[in-house]
Amino acid sequence: MARDAGYPDELRERAVREVRSSGRPVAHVARDLGIHKEALRGWVRQAEVDDGGRPDLATSAEKAELAQIRKENAELRWVNEILKAASVFFAKELDQPRTRPTR
Repeated sequence: MARDAGYPDELRERAVREVRSSGRPVAHVARDLGIHKEALRGWVRQAEVDDGGRPDLATSAEKAELAQIRKENAELRWVNEILKAASVFFAKELDQPRTRPTR
């Protein structure tokens, strides 16, 4: 999961705990803690997903795995393009007529 750069992990965990335990609206908890309400809403939703409460959404582990797979896929595509270019280069070398060395 992408981490919000502006908020430390401890604050994220505390804010999610506060929303869950107090039953107060997300906007009120966010205002009290100085967090943007939509950021807190996303954290709460992701915590629900990670705890199994939202099977329709991807967990943090699944998101991390997907990001890793996408990164590997991009790298493999890049390597494949290099190999294609190399094969074209060597094919051109092989197609050139060869002359016999003079004695």
